Amino acid sequence: MIIVQVKDGENIERALKKFKRKFEKTGIVKELRNRQAFQKPSVTNRKKMMKAIYVQQLRQVED
Repeated sequence: MIIVQVKDGENIERALKKFKRKFEKTGIVKELRNRQAFQKPSVTNRKKMMKAIYVQQLRQVED
């Protein structure tokens, strides 16, 4: 459960912004999206491999 401490006289928009930031950091939405559509482990591994290759190529071009 996410708890946001609100100070006396604090603006409701600021408290809502704190809540949204904490909620985003927990990664609940990201996990929910991943669970909506199942991916085979082979597909997940392939995506990880492709991402690693892409990042490695970017670093080589940077150097």
